[in-house]
Amino acid sequence: MVGSGSMDLDLSPEHQLLRATIRDFMEKEVAPVVDEHEREHRFPVEVVRRLGEMGWLGIPIPEDEGGAGMDTLAYAIAVEEIGRVWGSLGLIVAAHTSLGCGPLHLAGTKEQKDRYLVPMAGGSVIGAYGLTEPGAGSDAGGTRTTARLENATDAGEGGEWVIDGSKRFITNAGQAGTYIITARTGARDDGSAEISAFILPADTPGFRVVRIEDKLGLHASATGELAFDRCRISAENLLGERGDGFRMFLKILDGGRISIAALAVGIAQAAYDAAVPYAQTRQQFGKPIGSFQGVAFMIADMATEIEAARALVWKSAWLKDQDRDYSLVAAQAKLFASEVSSRVTNAAIQVHGGYGYVTEYPVERYLRDAKLTEIGEGTSQVQRLVIARKILGLRIG
Repeated sequence: MVGSGSMDLDLSPEHQLLRATIRDFMEKEVAPVVDEHEREHRFPVEVVRRLGEMGWLGIPIPEDEGGAGMDTLAYAIAVEEIGRVWGSLGLIVAAHTSLGCGPLHLAGTKEQKDRYLVPMAGGSVIGAYGLTEPGAGSDAGGTRTTARLENATDAGEGGEWVIDGSKRFITNAGQAGTYIITARTGARDDGSAEISAFILPADTPGFRVVRIEDKLGLHASATGELAFDRCRISAENLLGERGDGFRMFLKILDGGRISIAALAVGIAQAAYDAAVPYAQTRQQFGKPIGSFQGVAFMIADMATEIEAARALVWKSAWLKDQDRDYSLVAAQAKLFASEVSSRVTNAAIQVHGGYGYVTEYPVERYLRDAKLTEIGEGTSQVQRLVIARKILGLRIG
């Protein structure tokens, strides 16, 4: 660490306290309502409101911007602990904080932060990020949503942006009060798309949530399709510089990967926490199944992989907090933790045998929830592309 000349792998007392507080809250207050929300595909409005009151919807956002003023490591710990009990809630928090609040913190003016970020980081308004489209995921250059400036003065002052298009697979759709969206505002000299970012309040005329997706897992989290039909927003709702949306989005996804990796670790930890006591107590052939090497080695692998994944997540968070280049390690953490999460949740079902496959036990939910972490914020294949390009310095297609 800077200046100390030593390496400290213990969490600070503040981080330990946050971890214990969130774990306690999640186990006592939240765990009892998870099943009904998941079964009814119901967004946990009340629970999210409580998290906001606790100050947990703006953990890494500075206090003068409405947040808790803690660091990225604190935020990663929080998402893991929330995801450990409830994957849907972990995703809601991660999308709101990294993708909703993140762009405003990164590029917002003082006025934009006061008006939009403060209520979001304070937990009274949910945020969402509209980047993905039916034909554009990690290929943001494929963005078809357009924004054109009307009624500006000759000097380019004032006026309104008119937004047309649609977005797909947007987390917190229909629940967010503020959406940060990307749109094509023209073309660059080389013919590539000029992408800009905008702040779009949920009550903007012409904006609607067209559908909420039915998903494999994360049933209490809302994922939906957004439609913009001649939505008019003030020129002041441009976020950052015109044409800066693409660079901003790459930066936001770098940080967002840390939170998805933390969520993946939380879900894996939950599956492991279920598998260990089951292996210790479930009897077959007159002894606990954990005494059979086939089961014991699965548990050993699960423990080891979770430990390694968490270390990568914490390292990427620490690098970000040190203002060092963290994008490579964040991509590695996201890739590894998400694939570990799928492996571990799958193994946990195997340890449970037939019981693992029925909904009476929670392990089948962990498997379904874990899968998203290999897809959202850049698929595993895209992470490998990002990692390889950084290491090799070559354009890899």
